[in-house]
Amino acid sequence: MTELPSRAELVIVGGGVMGASTAFHLAEAGVKNIVLLEKNELGSGSTCKAAGGVRAQFSDAVNIQLGLRSLEAFARFPERPGQDIDFRKVGYLFLLSRQEDVRTFEQSIALQNSLGVPSRLIDAAEAKRISPLIETSDVLAAAWSAEDGLATPEAVVYGYAKGARQLGVHIATQCAVTGIDRAGDRIRAVRTSHGTIETDTVICTAGAWSRALGEMVGVDLPVTPYRRQVLFTEAMPNLPPMPMTIDFASTFYFHAEGRGLLVGMSYQEEPPGFNLERNDAWVPTLLAAAEKRAPAIGQAGIASGWAGLYEITPDHNALIGEARSVSRFLYATGFSGHGFLQGPAVGETIRDLYLGRTPAVDVSGMSADRFAAGAARPERNIV
Repeated sequence: MTELPSRAELVIVGGGVMGASTAFHLAEAGVKNIVLLEKNELGSGSTCKAAGGVRAQFSDAVNIQLGLRSLEAFARFPERPGQDIDFRKVGYLFLLSRQEDVRTFEQSIALQNSLGVPSRLIDAAEAKRISPLIETSDVLAAAWSAEDGLATPEAVVYGYAKGARQLGVHIATQCAVTGIDRAGDRIRAVRTSHGTIETDTVICTAGAWSRALGEMVGVDLPVTPYRRQVLFTEAMPNLPPMPMTIDFASTFYFHAEGRGLLVGMSYQEEPPGFNLERNDAWVPTLLAAAEKRAPAIGQAGIASGWAGLYEITPDHNALIGEARSVSRFLYATGFSGHGFLQGPAVGETIRDLYLGRTPAVDVSGMSADRFAAGAARPERNIV
């Protein structure tokens, strides 16, 4: 690691997609002397354990708009910042087998359409044509958008980090934050495992580790980590083209990955914590869901897998904003599973908040203060 600068205009903590995107967008806007700190390697937290889905099918207008802006940025990524991210518009398909979910998605689709998302409700027969592996005997309807898709998380982080470095950002990996010094309500310095950086601005993009960082400056960031695991099947002969397919009732999902599939789901028995060890306790639940919804997957062999962390907030929606109790502490965290896909647009948003501009998407309702104010805003289109 190169020697840390003794002084920075601002310090970004967390080297996943949010931190890298924020660093790039700020540097591109002309901000100098930016330091990005990552306690391990870039993308080694939640980002590179993401399933890679990118979409605008949400129930919250802010998430829809952030998703749309990010989809546009992913499509242009080879030109700006300049990196191949294997962006594929394979589509997103939500399978609905409960009447209450159909009603919820009808409302969400109406909102999505009003904001420019070409999503629609389709019947089970069309859903099976789009995703041929599925069993649809109990499927009442499905939500579909062909504009959603997949991208490679580590390539997105690398692209933003490369662009940020070229614009002068100092990126330090294997550098943990150990404290933040204050004088009254003002930040004075960030202490790290490799020295102290004088600064008056900290931007928290620390994902599942954000609560501890907020505590260093007396800001409550209600983020709780939960382990999520995914598996990769062995090669499946004659695998047809398919979208990201999600059985909404069970949360079981899958998409093509190489010659096989990536598969995953929520596990209700998972306790909170930073456990990143893989185990098989959840596999019977996964296989039961696969056997019901896509039997061919249940019969495929398991080749490998990984464990990562979701950063969950009380309403499963992000925390984006600037603290009122200390100057200046900005944050973009708690994305509850949809952080990777919103990385480009959120990086733009934090840039604008820092510079005092009006962001393209109004994120004022995403402030961490909303819970104390009784203004939680649940996101329903998540698994």
